[in-house]
Amino acid sequence: MERSRIAVAGASGLIGSALVRSLTADGHEVVRLVRRAPRGGDEVRWDPERQQVDAAGLAGCDAVVNLAGAGIGDRRWTPEYKRLIRDSRVLGTAALAEAVASLDTPPRVYVSGSAMGIYGDTGDRAVDEDAPPGDGFLPSLCVEWEEAAAPVQEAGVRTVFLRTGLVVARGGGAWGRLFPLFRAGLGGRLGSGRQYWSYIALHDEVAAIRHLIDDGTASGPYNLTAPQPLTNREVTEAMGRVLHRPTLFAVPEPVLRAALGEMAGDVLGSQRVLPKRLLESGFTFAFPGIEDAIRAA
Repeated sequence: MERSRIAVAGASGLIGSALVRSLTADGHEVVRLVRRAPRGGDEVRWDPERQQVDAAGLAGCDAVVNLAGAGIGDRRWTPEYKRLIRDSRVLGTAALAEAVASLDTPPRVYVSGSAMGIYGDTGDRAVDEDAPPGDGFLPSLCVEWEEAAAPVQEAGVRTVFLRTGLVVARGGGAWGRLFPLFRAGLGGRLGSGRQYWSYIALHDEVAAIRHLIDDGTASGPYNLTAPQPLTNREVTEAMGRVLHRPTLFAVPEPVLRAALGEMAGDVLGSQRVLPKRLLESGFTFAFPGIEDAIRAA
């Protein structure tokens, strides 16, 4: 990719910060969207919930990447927190999409965050990007999230949706919580362990985003998941092997439901998601296997 000016919303998050490091290391100019007063020319002010964006600060950007949103698993899903999860994504995406569409010279690509949660519980059935949305809070959220980018698409900007799986990383997300438990010898399967977990190494997540930015033919939804989803039991066993720790503990389904409330349904749900379009685009995974992904983290 030639040296570019790229705006990133959600630059302080797990994926966003890794993406910024990767782009900066390769000499690209990164503009971060921030909620406070900008401290320099590499920052642009925005307020996602109030749908306010300093569009002028996006002028000259070759690409805009929106990864912003409140953490899905950061808190119990109270009605108030579910509203925050939704608004931080849907309202923020709508505001940024409208700001990008208003530019006299818009960027050549807009990359919008989404999630494999759009498919809901797929059981043992493997799904790719052609599968319809599922039922429940996360699928409906993802549908709204993607639809909020309509102004950019209507303006003729190439638009990519990142339907990301569980990111294997040490510093955050689901795996950020799993690593300390497994290192302490307290790791184990969740519920029956038969539910599928579609994962992706953080390195491959960032590489895939950059690949889709650079591929001028890429548009629409892409599943960012490793080629071979595994069950929670298989992931648990791999964690034990890599970290050389026992995996004797198991968290029964009733305990998970009591502790997590509504969110337990998604923890116990099965999502066997395949990256069909990403592979067809020529992308090569550096860490396709779970043990390699865990070691990389």
